[in-house]
Amino acid sequence: MSRPHIPLSIQDLSSFSRALARQLSAGADAGQVPSHLALMNMLARAGGYRNFQHLRAVQAAEDRLARPTEPEASVDLRLVEKALPHFDDQGRLLRWPGRRQVRSLCLQVLWARLPAGQAMTEAEVNALLGPAHAFGDVAQLRRSLVEDGRLTRRRDGSDYRRAGGAPSPEGRALIRLVEARRRAAA
Repeated sequence: MSRPHIPLSIQDLSSFSRALARQLSAGADAGQVPSHLALMNMLARAGGYRNFQHLRAVQAAEDRLARPTEPEASVDLRLVEKALPHFDDQGRLLRWPGRRQVRSLCLQVLWARLPAGQAMTEAEVNALLGPAHAFGDVAQLRRSLVEDGRLTRRRDGSDYRRAGGAPSPEGRALIRLVEARRRAAA
């Protein structure tokens, strides 16, 4: 089994040395030579971690987060590619898509911006959807989200809720791309 490489970055070498010296002298007073694991724990603590396990866990999480997510095999990237031009750099829906498939995919981006598990009035839904598009038809977006099953509402229109479930693989890919565009433009 190969050993993972775990880097230890030291911001201040002086404080690191002092912390390590304190730990080594505490063990030397007891007349003990630190074991391999004890020495790794001392190095990790001197670096600001609780112990070696903490250092290893932080590094593993950092590696997972830094690794780019690969597109899922079942994602129809051509459909995502057709939907992406419907959004501007601020993540606003520029125009109403003509094709139902593309429209449903674009609605998933707007759906993801609605708060989950929260009752909303029509005015609150309008306030959230208003800045999310550029063609000035909030009612169309609201109705389409209900028709697409992404938003539920009472018959009298007094209570709107984001429907549960997850976006499709294409929806997740489009959401990631639109959000990345928004962050890059900010």
